[in-house]
Amino acid sequence: MTPADFRRIALSLPDACEASHMAHPDFRVGGRIFATLGYPSNRFGVVMLSPRDQDLMIRDHPAIFARVKGSWGAAGATTVLLLQARKRQVSIALEVAWRKRAPKRLIARLTRENERAV
Repeated sequence: MTPADFRRIALSLPDACEASHMAHPDFRVGGRIFATLGYPSNRFGVVMLSPRDQDLMIRDHPAIFARVKGSWGAAGATTVLLLQARKRQVSIALEVAWRKRAPKRLIARLTRENERAV
């Protein structure tokens, strides 16, 4: 997984856009950040999960996902070690983070699109 892959997956989610926060690219939906790139270094991405989802991702993939240090990590901010990650794992994490931040109308739209794809 490269930063370009992470960016492409994040921007593929409905109404996702790229901006910048604290000198790092971030990805937003409805004006709310759901992921960032380049923190704590260029080898990482960050997804904004719930603490419960964070625990599940870390438990299932401890070599890829880790809690960000401090209160951000306690609130669900989770690093993704890009070189170790696979597309499916990152796609799932980004969609979970996107759903946590997206307006309900967009969540319903993505759910309908996913149901049609099955």
